[in-house]
Amino acid sequence: MTTPNLAAGPGGLQPAAPANANANTNTNAIPNAVTTIPAADSAAAAAHFQASLQFETDCSDVHAALASGTPGFVLLDVRSPTLFAEGHVPGALNLPHGKIVASKLAGYAPDTLFVTYCAGPHCNGAARGALRLAQLGRPVKLMAGGITGWLDEGFALARTEAI
Repeated sequence: MTTPNLAAGPGGLQPAAPANANANTNTNAIPNAVTTIPAADSAAAAAHFQASLQFETDCSDVHAALASGTPGFVLLDVRSPTLFAEGHVPGALNLPHGKIVASKLAGYAPDTLFVTYCAGPHCNGAARGALRLAQLGRPVKLMAGGITGWLDEGFALARTEAI
């Protein structure tokens, strides 16, 4: 079985000529870090990726939802107040992950969806905040990429004075 080399064309992905004569699309190639463990079958892959979308969203989807005026979630920046003041996603509230407790959420209906973010992929603050919210019985998703991803998409940050 060979893996086709694909290129984008007017009708979607189309077989393309190899970029060079040495391009190897044969699955009998020397094993490497990508091919040593075989890919999951398509049903397992679909289940995995469907499940992952229950736990996270991306910056573009958050931006579009916020721009709609009725996002259907509360966006939490879980970084420090100082970092929040230096730049945050417009519309986000600041609640550092270490300060997420039931009393701070009392004003929100139990089914309110929270979306957490932090500095970026190098930071686990969003995951810590999401974990805390889940432990408190709250629906939660993580915004993949955090501030880094937001800026990579070309979206502006809001700034406020430090508390």
